Order: sequence, then structure tokens, then C-alpha cells
Amino acid sequence: MQPILSAAHMADVDRLTTEQFGIPGLLLMENAAVGAVLAIEQQFGPIQRRRVRIFCGKGNNGGDGAAVARQLWMRGARVEVLLFGKRETARGDARVNFDIVARLAEASSRLRMVEVQNEAEFTSVLESSKSRFNLHIDALFGTGLTRGLEGLFVKVVEYINSTRAYIPVCALDLPSGLAADSPHPVGVHVIADLTVTFTAPKIANILPPAGHVNGKLQVVDIGSPPHLARATERHRATYYRITELGVRDYLIRTCRMPDAHKGHLGHVLLLAGSRGKTGAAALSGEAVLRAGAGLLTIAISASAQALLVSQCLPEAMTLPLPDDGQGQLTEDGLQAAFAAANQHTVCAVGPGLGTEPTTRRLVQRIVQEGQVPTVLDADALNCLSPWQSGRGTAERPIILTPHPGEMARLLGVPVNDILVDRLGAARRLATAYHLFVVLKGYYSLVATPEGDVYINPTGNAGMATGGSGDVLTGILAGLLAQTPHLPLEATLAAVYLHGHAGDLAQEALGERALVASDILRFFPQSLKHHTQVS
Repeated sequence: MQPILSAAHMADVDRLTTEQFGIPGLLLMENAAVGAVLAIEQQFGPIQRRRVRIFCGKGNNGGDGAAVARQLWMRGARVEVLLFGKRETARGDARVNFDIVARLAEASSRLRMVEVQNEAEFTSVLESSKSRFNLHIDALFGTGLTRGLEGLFVKVVEYINSTRAYIPVCALDLPSGLAADSPHPVGVHVIADLTVTFTAPKIANILPPAGHVNGKLQVVDIGSPPHLARATERHRATYYRITELGVRDYLIRTCRMPDAHKGHLGHVLLLAGSRGKTGAAALSGEAVLRAGAGLLTIAISASAQALLVSQCLPEAMTLPLPDDGQGQLTEDGLQAAFAAANQHTVCAVGPGLGTEPTTRRLVQRIVQEGQVPTVLDADALNCLSPWQSGRGTAERPIILTPHPGEMARLLGVPVNDILVDRLGAARRLATAYHLFVVLKGYYSLVATPEGDVYINPTGNAGMATGGSGDVLTGILAGLLAQTPHLPLEATLAAVYLHGHAGDLAQEALGERALVASDILRFFPQSLKHHTQVS
């Protein structure tokens, strides 16, 4: 999985790369420039003879921009560098690259540097320009920015954005105006078509709403040792992006042996469905089996069993739970369900379950006294809100899969508090009760009992449809049943594959027409893709 770094951690990586490994900052800046130009050509096509304007601040991000200018010039582009500030006040590696560009500009008509001190000078540059540019590159501010832009820089950013309809924008490291450690813009900011970030992504590269303005994100390795991105003496990565490579590795490592039989592959008890909501149980149940679990038993109130059986899931067994004829479990039904919960490899609870009093008591007892790995979703979460029910353990992991509304009820806070700080909310619940928390939504999050948070890049708005979460519950339970000793890996794979299947469905059907059963229909294709050895 790919670390996502804070600004402080990133600065530590750069410093230690030089101090411990002797790789000078100028070389890192050069590597960044070469990688950025390759990404630019991959996104926008060959750069030769194109006209590029680069907006540079005086710091290291501007120094990266100056290095990019030279690389573009070497490839035959016509490049104009606007340096906002005086060159002689720049320092370190950035100053070196500004000086190089200034000297080259004296000798070449294809390279120009202009120092801009105020709004009047900026306006003059724009008015006097006779060139029609093909690309704008934003190198104003990098990971060091923590507050909103002011004065001249607001005007510059507004100009870049105003021309974006006909001049595409590439941002270096992150779009200027974003704070690296926040998913929320701190003021006026560049809207990029491509962002080339270095070594590892930052929160503002990934999470919305800031992540929306990055355009396509390309991560460039500039030569820092990979272990520094995971941890330095002062910093440890606690945010990660789920990657295709990581999911593929888990699936291939845990593939079926040639002599496998159904008893080797786990038996899931799915406690789901009720009168009027049997579809949720059917969707979730099929997902359990499609994910590869060997056996599935769906426990459901006796009065709803016949309807569930009629919904064409012949591979599943059913366990009718005694009820009062109206769908509410009796005490005998409660006892039967609890006994069954501890007799299977994994217990998944919630889709379409209902929240009647005996159901609430059953769910609470399963959480407090259960003995097998447990997945909780939908009505199970509503039965447990606010969360006071118990703790997971290493031997018996508990995995919650709330959407923001369910998360708000679990924590007893307004839903807006969750939307403002999704990372903090997921981490707070996970660490307080030793849980795995899957906070669903655009860029779903997986928080661990230790406080790490994994961000999922797959999925789309078409998956915002009833039953999508039921499918995820089934996929998760099915993978967990096969690898109960790997709860984190199973959870990460389930979230990623669920989103990827949704992406395949969206590509084939569009977003508006997509329904949950389409995610399920494309899931085998996603699973096959990620289990093939390349």
C-alpha cells in the first residue's frame, strides 16, 4: 500500500535522503523535473514546439518549476518562466535553478524569464505577451503552504483558472492554494488538469474536496529510499492509499490450493433480511459466494424465509428463526440466532435486518459475547447506536461498514461533523474500541485499531444506490471467511474490489442507470483481473 505523507514527514524524507544517503537536493530536484516532464508528455502529448508558461514562487516548488523549464526547453519547447519575486532573494537549490534558467535565457530565444513584483507588473506581462500558450504549469507553492493566498497570488491563480478552458494546467506537487495536510482548500486555489506529486501523495492530493482540483494525479519517484516514506525517526506514515498491487498480492498469496474443498474456504453466517427487505439478504448472500466463501447460511425470520428462497440463491442454505408471525424474533429466535453466530467462520449482520427490540438485543449480544470475526452493517449499526457495545480483539476482529449518517449515529454527533473530518471520525471510533471501521463514500476510508487509515481510490457516484453497501458486506464476509487471520488485508481488498467492480459497471452502463446488482454482476470480472499473475 502507498504511504500518504504529511508536509512535515515529506520534509524529513527530503532532508534524510541528503544527510544519510548523500543524494544532493539538486539531484532530487532534477529527478522531479525529469519525471514531471515525462508525465506531462504522457498526459498532453509531445512537448516539442509547444509554448509553455510556468508560474514560479521563490521557494523549492518554484525551483522545481525552473528545473522543469530547462527540461522542456531541452526537448524543444518554447518556455516562459514568470518568477514572482526577485531572483536574488531566492535561496538554496531553487536559486541555483533560477540562475541557470536566467543564463540560458540570455543565450536562447526559446527560453524567457520575467521577474514579477506586483499586480501592475503581472498585468503588463499579460498584456504585452504575443504568444498563445499551450500549457500552464503551476509551481507557485508546494507542501509548505498552510494559509490562504493573498494579494498578487490571488490574481495569478484567478488568471490561471480563467484560461483553463483553452490552456490546460499542470500543478507541481499540489495545486497552489491547497494545504498539504488538509482535504479542505484554505482559500483561492489552482484547478489543475494534471498534478505531478513527488515521492508520495499528500492528503490534499487525494481526499475531496481538495482532491477534486488535482485532476489526474501522477506520483513520481525522485530517488528517496522507500523506507523513509514509511517511517523516519520523527514521523510514521499513518495514511495509506490502497493500491491494485497490494490487493493483487493478497489475492494471489491466498489463492485456492489444487486440493481445496468447501470446508477449507470458510462458512459464513449472514444474519440479514426481514419482511419487505429480503432483497438485501439476497444481494449480500450472493456477494459472499462470489467472493469465494465455501459455504453460506442465511439466518432470517421464519416468516420471511420463503420469500428469500424464491429470490434465486440456490447455493445458500437458510436458517429460519422463530418469530411472532409478523417478523419480530421471539426469544427462541434470538437464542437460535446467537448460537448459530458462534458456529461459523464469520458472522455478518445487518443488511435488511430491521431494528425491532429483540433484534436489537440479539445484535448487542453478538457484539458483546460473540467469538468469531464479525462484520456489522446497515440495521446492525442502527441497533448499536450510539456505540457502547464492546471491543474487538486481535483474535476476534469486529468490522463496521457505516455510511456517514450511520457513522454520525454511532458517534452521537451531527452528520456534518463526520463530513468535515471523515479521517478523524473513522480513526476515533476505530482506536477507541479496537475496531476496523470502513467509512463508506467517495474515497471510502478503512481505519484500523492502531489508528492507521487507508484511502480507497476506486468507485464512482453511480454506486450511490440502494443495496451497494449490502454487496460490500457480502464481499467482505466472503473474503474474511477464507482468511480470518488477515482481517485488514481482507477488508482492504473487499473495499477496493467492490469499487473496481462498480467502475467496470459504470464504464459499461453509465452512472445514472447503475444499480447494486450491476456491481455484483461485474464483481467476478474484477476478481479475475486481480488474481491473474502478470
